[in-house]
Amino acid sequence: MLHASWRAAVRQTSRSQATLTTSRAASRFLPAQCSASLVARHPQRCPSPPAALCAYRSFSTSLSRQKEKDPKTAPEKIAEETAEETDESKKLKEQEKAADELEAKTKTPDPIPSRTGPGRGSAAGGDGGSGGDGGGRKRKNNPLVKPTIPEIYPQVMAIPLAKRPLFPGFYKAVTIRDREVGQAIADMVKRGQPYIGAFMFKDDAVDKDVIDDPSEVHDVGTFCQVTSAFPVGSEDNFAMTCVLYPHRRIKMTSLLPPKGEKEGSAGEATIAETPEGEAAPAETKASENKGDVVASFEEASENSKSKDEDQTLAILKGRQVSIANVENMVEEPFNMKDNKVIQALVNEIVNTFKGVALLNPMFRDHVATFSVHTTMSVGEDPVKLADFAAAVAQAESNELQAVLEEMDVEKRLRKSLEVLKTELMSAELQKKVSEEVTNRVQKRNREYILMEQMKGIKRELGIESDGKDKLIEKFNEKASKLAMPEAVRKVFDEEMSKLSGLEPSGSEFNVTRNYLDWLTQLPWGLSSAENFGIKHAREVLDEDHYGLKDVKDRILEFIAVGKLRGSVEGKILCLVGPPGVGKTSIGKSIARALNRQYYRFSVGGMYDVAEIKGHRRTYVGALPGRIIQALKKCQTENPLVLIDEIDKLGRNSNHGDPAAALLELLDPEQNNSFLDHYLDVPVDLSKVLFVCTANMSDTIPQPLLDRMEMIELSGYVADEKIAIAEKYLAPAAKEMSGLKDADVVLEKEGIVELINKYCRESGVRNLKKQIEKVYRKSALRIVTELGEEALPEAEALTDEGKAAQEEAAKDKTDVKETPEDIEKQTAPKPRVALKVPDTVHVSINKDNLKDYVGPPVFTADRLYDFTPPGVAMGLAWTSMGGSALYIESILQNALSASSHPGLERTGSLRDVMKESTGVAYSYAKSVLAREFPKNRFFEHARLHLHCPEGAVPKDGPSAGITMASSFLSLALDTQIKDGVAMTGELTLTGKVLRIGGLREKTVAARRAGAKMVIFPKDNLSDWLELPENIKEGITGHPVEWYSQVFALIFPDLNKEAANKLWEKELKAKKGDKKRKEQKRKDDDEESGEDDD
Repeated sequence: MLHASWRAAVRQTSRSQATLTTSRAASRFLPAQCSASLVARHPQRCPSPPAALCAYRSFSTSLSRQKEKDPKTAPEKIAEETAEETDESKKLKEQEKAADELEAKTKTPDPIPSRTGPGRGSAAGGDGGSGGDGGGRKRKNNPLVKPTIPEIYPQVMAIPLAKRPLFPGFYKAVTIRDREVGQAIADMVKRGQPYIGAFMFKDDAVDKDVIDDPSEVHDVGTFCQVTSAFPVGSEDNFAMTCVLYPHRRIKMTSLLPPKGEKEGSAGEATIAETPEGEAAPAETKASENKGDVVASFEEASENSKSKDEDQTLAILKGRQVSIANVENMVEEPFNMKDNKVIQALVNEIVNTFKGVALLNPMFRDHVATFSVHTTMSVGEDPVKLADFAAAVAQAESNELQAVLEEMDVEKRLRKSLEVLKTELMSAELQKKVSEEVTNRVQKRNREYILMEQMKGIKRELGIESDGKDKLIEKFNEKASKLAMPEAVRKVFDEEMSKLSGLEPSGSEFNVTRNYLDWLTQLPWGLSSAENFGIKHAREVLDEDHYGLKDVKDRILEFIAVGKLRGSVEGKILCLVGPPGVGKTSIGKSIARALNRQYYRFSVGGMYDVAEIKGHRRTYVGALPGRIIQALKKCQTENPLVLIDEIDKLGRNSNHGDPAAALLELLDPEQNNSFLDHYLDVPVDLSKVLFVCTANMSDTIPQPLLDRMEMIELSGYVADEKIAIAEKYLAPAAKEMSGLKDADVVLEKEGIVELINKYCRESGVRNLKKQIEKVYRKSALRIVTELGEEALPEAEALTDEGKAAQEEAAKDKTDVKETPEDIEKQTAPKPRVALKVPDTVHVSINKDNLKDYVGPPVFTADRLYDFTPPGVAMGLAWTSMGGSALYIESILQNALSASSHPGLERTGSLRDVMKESTGVAYSYAKSVLAREFPKNRFFEHARLHLHCPEGAVPKDGPSAGITMASSFLSLALDTQIKDGVAMTGELTLTGKVLRIGGLREKTVAARRAGAKMVIFPKDNLSDWLELPENIKEGITGHPVEWYSQVFALIFPDLNKEAANKLWEKELKAKKGDKKRKEQKRKDDDEESGEDDD
């Protein structure tokens, strides 16, 4: 009944009768005819997974089954020899030996009754004595060997396996890569003794063909027959595929290591040395009723068995292969009819097989093949069923080995059932995942198909047009509202015609659509109404910025011209000044005053021309340049575009020169037809007002500089900083700190102290940071003094915050609650502002300012209160504004008649300044030689000139008169008049040339406490234009020649004393005696002068 149920299940799960027929035919002939040639033609049939091809040839593993049914023989044809011996004598000897062995074997009766018909009596090519005609062919002078399955094989070559053991009755193809092992197997097959022992490695990562130590493998394996062996690799990369058929379970008792290992050691097995003709020690008596063998075999072929074993050992002797002493394992007896547990396990395994077969098609094929080749009922052979379950299951290697080692049938069935159950769970999970993925894919496909069908139905009914038609309609509608130039309209019509002929799924369609989108989003013919009110513009500019008179006047001029003409044209302004003076922010104020749209972008570090002129449309992800993007965002043709940091443009030869690309953009004669690479149509930018900002004009390319109108912004003086802080910075910082209505006041004297001791730069950016710091510190002190209980939590929360808190309180789940202190810190609940009580008064003045911003950065206004001889105060211009530049000169060694002149320069002086040093040194020597001929200071003095703050690079020609004054002050040993600062370039003839940055230098002189500023006469107009608040307290002296400078810095010089100044040190002394006498006289004179 169980067998019928099994076959019925197989028929239900089989795919087709043709598959079963093919499997039946293949499995019937494969054990006898799977030769090397057949495997070579069909390699996919032999190296199959475990139990992929399982045949049941009645290789019984139980004596009880041997008595029930006659055994079947499975003779195997021995492969023909692939190479013949070249040595004729050796070949003759081997043939004689083979003849002797054949004669001895023919005397032994055939132990296995043949059931084959004619032509199938001997699979090895015999004479067909067992009922056939010898296979239809004969082999010349080759021994005829009929392979049998010996019951006892005490010593067998051991082959290690990885990851999966072999189970009796199920074929397995293994690959041998060790040449010695492969040749040994080939020789054993050739000699008719194709028997090996297969043992699985304990470590799945090990992969080799020789067992070096018994501990590497499990001691329980299978006794296998090599049914076929054929090479699959090349000569250099040896590989052999062997098809193994396991017969029974064996156990390794000891291991003979390969050749080269230690031999003969204690406890190790060795190959028995047996003299020729003497039988090896037989274990037949000790192992009666063991093994899988026909009963008549022991009685008839003991002598033949001994010689076969001797022949096998002779083949393996001397080879680097593993040989193991093994013994057969006998299953514990059981009674199938009386043991209900075994019957239940068998039924459950069969049911599990059905479940897995329904889910796994490959598993279904294995079950079908097994069912076809099983000649008895499944319930009658639980041993075979347990082995089959383990052979086809994908389980862990240790679980499969446990099934192999178990000799109790009931326990083996339990372990096989566990393996099958795991396989069933895996199959169910795999099916579930597959169904989920399939459902998602089908859902998407169904939605796509339905959407396409719906679109088609709507098109047929006229309810909805194609997406392309709608897009074309949208573009035409946009274009109808724009006043496109004729050239642009022509390109638009061509692109629209092109778009109508493209498929929406094509890549060219998207390129054309994006181009038309940009083309129709530009403000062709759209401008914003400008405000020409002078009064309004002045109010807006004064409201946002203090000072900046030049910029404000230029904007008012621009508005006045536009009002007189009735229209305005774009201009290019460039604001140059130190950081923090309001260059960037003034641009937004100008746009507000003119009622223009504002757009800002920075070109600092920009190195790609495409950022300005765009990319070609052929590139993926191409975009127009920043100017076209500005027009699209502002939606007017006359915006104000601020180009920030134009002096910091990058240069990269691989991506072009952005400065050169700006020439077309900022040229009033060319920008009326600006050509962007992406649009490729002319765009009129003549109405755009461009405002550029830079810290210095030196790094701006000259062609670009010529196209812009330069407006220099000087640094702020102290009075201007005070006004800016009081009017703009302090109120903004106070409101930002939450102290708008609080009585917190930053006194004027505190602002003055902040400017003089902390913020001496030309701009007000650092001043803004310090004022914000003052108010932040004040806010912290107020909150700290008021305490945490000043406003309860319930009152601090707004209505929205209370609602959020109540909603959170309703949710009482298993989620771990956040600690209260952390929740108070991070909960984003709306809160009301903390109102500072009227009783709180905070005043920041000169005395307590350091409590808010720390100790002063600048402790003194000047580096020298009184300049010593050799020190002069010059003035320098930097990107941060003006600064005082001191020039120091000293005498390096004592002055004497034997000393030599020289000059050393330090202080990070650049090339231009080094040249100015040489000019000043030469001119100072000429002045001393002309005005003070007896003063030979420069003829013997070795000087060292230094500019303090050596880490700051210094360059420029405007320090010429300062250096000359320093040299002359040292030569005349007279200090320069106190409070004098000077600037001007000096020539070798004493001419003082024009310099730049007089405003910044004047601001620096006033900040350093100077009372007089000496500057070139050519800069007199610049001096007259300076505001009175900058020149307040400073006297300006324009000079044309250095003689005028000399008279101003040395007003009380005694020329006669200066002419004789270094006579004592430089007087010549002849001979040691005269030198001592002169020294004595000099000492006497000096002592007399001291007495006087």
